[in-house]
Amino acid sequence: MRRLMLLRHAKSHWPTGVADRDRPLATRGREAAPVMGRYLAEELLLPDLVLISPAKRTVETWELVAPMLAEKPATQYEPRIYEAKVERLLDVVQEIEGDVRTLLMIGHNPGFVELATLLTGHGDRYAAARMSQKYPTCGLAVLDFAVDDWRDVAERGGRLDRFVTPASLGEGPDE
Repeated sequence: MRRLMLLRHAKSHWPTGVADRDRPLATRGREAAPVMGRYLAEELLLPDLVLISPAKRTVETWELVAPMLAEKPATQYEPRIYEAKVERLLDVVQEIEGDVRTLLMIGHNPGFVELATLLTGHGDRYAAARMSQKYPTCGLAVLDFAVDDWRDVAERGGRLDRFVTPASLGEGPDE
C-alpha cells in the first residue's frame, strides 16, 4: 500500500514587483498552515518523505506545518513540482524510492487538482466532487494505492480517502 498526500500551499500574498516564485504567505495563509499541520498529526497522516516546491510560499507552508508533527520526516526541495503540469508531477511520484510508504507533496494548482483527479479511480465521491469544484489553498487530498511500488501508481488507480480544507475544519473560508 502507498499513500500520496497533496497539500496545496497556503494563501499567498501578491506584493507588487515580486516574482511569482518569491511570493510569501499572506496572513490568512500563516494561520491556515498550522491548522492543516495539526490535522495531519491528529489523523496520524504522517509522511515518510515530504517533497516541497522551492517557491517561497510552499517552503513557508511546510515551515508552519512541520512543527505540528511529532516526528520530522525526510524533506527534499523538488524544483520539478513548481508550476508543473500533471505529467511531470506523475513522473515525480513514480520515481519515489520503495522504502517510502507515505509521500506528502507541497505544491501548486492547477497541477495538484489535475493529478488528484487523474489518479482517483474510486473512494469518497463527495470528497471527489468537492475537490473537482475547488481545490483551495491549503487543500489536502489523500489518495491510497494498492501497489507495492510507486512506479505502479497509475491513472484511475487510486482511492480518494479524503479531501480536507481549512474551511471544512471550521477554520475560515476556502480561498
